[in-house]
Amino acid sequence: MYIQLLYMKDITDIIKTKSHLPLAKRTVLNVSVTSINFKDGILSVLKPYDISIEQFNVLRILRGKNGEPSNLMDIQDRMISKMSNTTRLVDKLILKNLVERFVCENNRRKVDIYITDEGLKLLKLLDPIIEEKENELTNKLEKEELETLNLLLTKIRG
Repeated sequence: MYIQLLYMKDITDIIKTKSHLPLAKRTVLNVSVTSINFKDGILSVLKPYDISIEQFNVLRILRGKNGEPSNLMDIQDRMISKMSNTTRLVDKLILKNLVERFVCENNRRKVDIYITDEGLKLLKLLDPIIEEKENELTNKLEKEELETLNLLLTKIRG
């Protein structure tokens, strides 16, 4: 394992620094750069389908409701990126005919959001493509290493 690492770019090579980096900074930079690489990889798969990672996440959340309605607050609570503008994301998905929004006649503040058949079809198409990309992005690690990495990342998040 250590010998393999000698042939890989270290974070100091990636950010082009000769300075010594404290371990905490090195760790944060490594996780940040890896996160960006993962995001870019997933985005490259979604781009031909004119859908963002955040829109894809909304569709998966709605599919997980199994035909039951959701609302903007529930979607926002389940979003991976809490900074996402959920209203804007839903509006864009409505324009693409991937979700529908219904306002309750008795309570105009109550809005139900559903995934459409077109949204479900898109997810069915994308699921294996995304899974393949996720496997590609993580294939340098053995199963046990991936399990350990997940435990450590969970531990870091507290």
